[in-house]
Amino acid sequence: MNPKELAGKKAAEYVKPGMKIGLGTGSTAFYAIHALGTKVKEGLNITCFPTSQASEELAKSLHIPLMAHHEVHRLDITIDGADEVDPSKNLIKGGGGALLREKIVGAITDLYLIIIDDSKKVERLGSFSVPVEVVPYAWQVTAGHIQELDADTTLRESDDGFFVTDNGNYILDSDFGLIKNVAELEVKLNQIPGVVCNGLFIDMADYIICGHSNGDLEVY
Repeated sequence: MNPKELAGKKAAEYVKPGMKIGLGTGSTAFYAIHALGTKVKEGLNITCFPTSQASEELAKSLHIPLMAHHEVHRLDITIDGADEVDPSKNLIKGGGGALLREKIVGAITDLYLIIIDDSKKVERLGSFSVPVEVVPYAWQVTAGHIQELDADTTLRESDDGFFVTDNGNYILDSDFGLIKNVAELEVKLNQIPGVVCNGLFIDMADYIICGHSNGDLEVY
């Protein structure tokens, strides 16, 4: 079985009737949403809150009941992926462009499950560039401030121009190299005017569910 699918199906086992579930975004969360869709079809009663338009459309196609924004206060579980995970369960997220919504949802979640394949495990975060969501206004100025933190920044593009998040913002993929102090960098990025959110998720994950290509599952 695909290791991402293996992790997604395992995460779905944590979901119980009546729960409110946050739906992550990305290639691994895709499998978890499909697994939940199967459970809903079999009669599981849950309501879900997606972190992106893509996840919302997928959930609707699987007839998964969704909550409106004004109905969301706390979530029992959120299942989401990550681009990198270090031994302390700190994460880099945002490769799919949904980092702001993912961080909002993660912050109101009682049990935050991160599902990955073993290629996402690293000893130190930073091989994957840190996505930084910024307002379009004077984004070049914001990029300059990020570069002052010893980063190389690249404005993310799409097939038809600049990549625009579901919130109408841009993303600066920021390469800091291997990061010495992730908590300190998260704070420094958040203090920059024009930065809406950054892809460092520090002390948020409760469990990592990692699928391996040989079929093994690791939960820690």
